[in-house]
Amino acid sequence: MQRAITLVLVLFLVALVKAQEPVFYVTISTNMGNMKIKLYNETPNHRDNFLKLVGEKHFDGTLFYRVVKGFVIQGGSSDSRNAAPGRAIGYGKAINIDAEYHDNCYHKRGAICAPRQPEEVNHFKMSDISQFYIVQGRKYTTEELDLIEKATNNPIKIELKRQYYLPHKEELARLKQEDPKAFNKLLREIKDKINFHYSISDKIEFTEKQREIYSSIGGTPELDGDYTVFGEVVEGLSVVNKIAALKVDKHSRPYTDVKIKVNIVRL
Repeated sequence: MQRAITLVLVLFLVALVKAQEPVFYVTISTNMGNMKIKLYNETPNHRDNFLKLVGEKHFDGTLFYRVVKGFVIQGGSSDSRNAAPGRAIGYGKAINIDAEYHDNCYHKRGAICAPRQPEEVNHFKMSDISQFYIVQGRKYTTEELDLIEKATNNPIKIELKRQYYLPHKEELARLKQEDPKAFNKLLREIKDKINFHYSISDKIEFTEKQREIYSSIGGTPELDGDYTVFGEVVEGLSVVNKIAALKVDKHSRPYTDVKIKVNIVRL
């Protein structure tokens, strides 16, 4: 009885500490309007590094230099500051930090996220916190979400079967005829390995909450598990739409420069 009471007390204290944890906000001001961003405490490394860069005025004067309607608006790269029209930008010096994936942080409309370099040169999917993108996205049907899961997960399953089943194919065929007990034991071991490695893979399995959000609010669900989401727009989503509607050049850069200024909100 005493252990149960102690456990309840510990859980209460943990909940109390979480409730008292401060919430950080920033404003992104542009010539197209302003947005207020809530930074997630679930991704503290991204939150703290982003706030550090905001304090250093790293983002001020940079542009939303990559705009893809129905997808994302991306900005903050240092080489976009005072960039000449038509110039390909977005290649400023990267500030790489470890990825932080969290079940409650996904690519819903208005999410602010960290881009990264391709996996060929960035095997651990480290984030480049020197830039950011904000999701516009679109709404998805249940069938579309199912297809995204299958498109991601089926190749993973096929590769795991190739890796763990095929080397034992002949042995399994022999044991099935000669020693059914050994056959079942080996087959279970192979299945356990496949299931374990699938469980820790980059698979996508949308929760009911995600499915509800992506079908009602919208977003870019295909990016989940590949990029860190570290906050969301809580005011000014219409500004995202205005920027996303701008005409762009062959580099997806708006013909009209959208300049950025980011400030920490003092509560």
